[in-house]
Amino acid sequence: MRITKRTNIAIRVLMFCTAHRGRLVTKHEIAGVCNASENHLAQVIHQLALMGVLSTQRGRNGGLELAREPKDIEIGEIFRAMEASVPLAECFADVDNSCPLVEACRLKVALQEAAEAFYARLDRVTLDSLVCDNTALLGILAPEPCGAAVG
Repeated sequence: MRITKRTNIAIRVLMFCTAHRGRLVTKHEIAGVCNASENHLAQVIHQLALMGVLSTQRGRNGGLELAREPKDIEIGEIFRAMEASVPLAECFADVDNSCPLVEACRLKVALQEAAEAFYARLDRVTLDSLVCDNTALLGILAPEPCGAAVG
């Protein structure tokens, strides 16, 4: 299984926002630290906002921040939403499926079960558990300890 660039960027955005709790962050800041283009970031941020995970504010003093507590954001939820449009295998695609075995193949069911096991494992991982108390990650994303920017 290969994770899309979109999902990878989504997790980086959420980690960055968690490391900078208590203030609005900008796309430009995230792009610089997380090595992502602002175009990709804009698309991902929009999707995360539609999911209710990010809150965005337009304008000169605008930016984005988490809309929910990091402990309430399950990574499985993010992966499911971001990867939903990408078929796991050709036989999962409604369009462009040219596999002649699709009617008799049992691999599709096994792949569906494996994907659900993958997501179920990620459901047990919260954003908080990825970022807070992760000194190495916080050293990259923010010089302040988790929650120190609140005030």
